[in-house]
Amino acid sequence: MAGPTASGKTAIAIALATRLGTCIVSADSRQCYQGMAIGTAQPDAAELAAVKHYFINEFPVTKQLTAADYEQLALGYLNDILATHDTAIVCGGTGLYIKALCEGLDVMPETDAEITQQVEQGYAEHGVTWLQQALAVEDPEFYRRGEIQNPARMMRALSFVRSTGTSILQYRTGDRKERPFNIIKVAPDMERAVLYDRINMRVAIMMQQGLEAEVLSLLPYRHLKNLQTVGYAELFEYLDGNCTLSEAVEKIKQHTRNYAKRQLTWFRRDSDVHWLKADDPAIVDRILSLPVSR
Repeated sequence: MAGPTASGKTAIAIALATRLGTCIVSADSRQCYQGMAIGTAQPDAAELAAVKHYFINEFPVTKQLTAADYEQLALGYLNDILATHDTAIVCGGTGLYIKALCEGLDVMPETDAEITQQVEQGYAEHGVTWLQQALAVEDPEFYRRGEIQNPARMMRALSFVRSTGTSILQYRTGDRKERPFNIIKVAPDMERAVLYDRINMRVAIMMQQGLEAEVLSLLPYRHLKNLQTVGYAELFEYLDGNCTLSEAVEKIKQHTRNYAKRQLTWFRRDSDVHWLKADDPAIVDRILSLPVSR
């Protein structure tokens, strides 16, 4: 179950898992961290009680996890689930994590931890423009072909080229790994205006739930990549006195809408994804009737 933020993935996945009597593996690169429940829209207590979830609230915010880490973790989760169940549900909006699980990732050299920290600190202090300018000089290939509107991807690329002297794009072969299970990819579909209204409403609810206090509790870790995340970065700016609270909230809404647009672009490129109307009351039945991707 893939798709953009606020599209109703969690509710559909829980309904599907309940019907099948199975578990859910999250494919969200931030919901796995402790202390970020509100800003990452982790499943609530009732949802977690209804269906067992993996990769939710599992790691300290100080731990750096990559897509390669997720590939191995998720394969392990699925191995445990499929040992006693016929099916498992994977649900999330981090496209690279879903790709890593379904297709595998290329083997790459490790990046230097100190260099990575320096890049993250540079982004925290100087923003997206600094990353773009650095990549234009140090990795012009990534600057031409990479995701230069995605801070996480840019930080990874800059850390990689500074650690290895080579563009990260040189290690992307596109070879697909075999998996010991069949795959059905589904995403909830809705009009863009409806999705954006849902995003705006979700942000308002997060603020009511105490997002500001959550961000304040994470202030000592703001330099970490895990906190360079929509919903946190904007409120750090507010806490620094660089904008009003209402301005920060509007920025969260805008940046979340921008992120959802990037997610849609990513998943629309995957011809294996079945787009089903999110408000279809029979969506679970329709999912269960779909053919496997391979």
